[in-house]
Amino acid sequence: MDNEKIRKLVEVIVKKTLLEKTKQVPIAASNRHIHLAPEHVERLFGKGFLLTKLRDLSQPNQFAANETVTLIGPKGKIKNVRILGPARGHTQVEVSLLDGFTLGVKPPLRHSGDILGSEPITIEGPQGQITIKEGLICAARHIHMHTSDGQAFGVVDGDLAQVKVGGARGVIFCNVLIRISPKYKLEMHIDHDEANAANIKNGQLGEIVAALSRK
Repeated sequence: MDNEKIRKLVEVIVKKTLLEKTKQVPIAASNRHIHLAPEHVERLFGKGFLLTKLRDLSQPNQFAANETVTLIGPKGKIKNVRILGPARGHTQVEVSLLDGFTLGVKPPLRHSGDILGSEPITIEGPQGQITIKEGLICAARHIHMHTSDGQAFGVVDGDLAQVKVGGARGVIFCNVLIRISPKYKLEMHIDHDEANAANIKNGQLGEIVAALSRK
């Protein structure tokens, strides 16, 4: 192993150790996006179409696709909404509450995957248009953790945390769902409404100051 690889490895280990010691998590603001079921990919982009990668996301094996769609609501449209891949079992659209005003809908605040009884929305692609009866949500704030992070932080999957963020518009985020999996990388996700309100930049650190078990 050359010196540069050793330096980068040491840097990663030191950073991870410091985060665990102080219970700090990097924060990322998620823009509006959509996860599509395979059959909806084909209806919007054509028979046999497969999503193509624009760039990797922070979570392993997830990517932002080159492809985008238009969301159509009762009062307005939002164009160029990025698709995230790979395709999922169910189509889910994640927008902010402000986006909801633009579209003329009221997306419920939900954890990702909890779409039962959520809002309908029309989705337009270059080869077609679909209307889903449910699937439009405003994603609740959450923290992705690797299994080792959960052990180091003393939390389990499903716990609710309070996360303190400093700065001129410092804030404590409550009811932050902790999601733990060996497939995850440590990162807290909020939407752009929340990030703008607290003047948070991507990569800024927050500190877990309390955690409550829901079990």
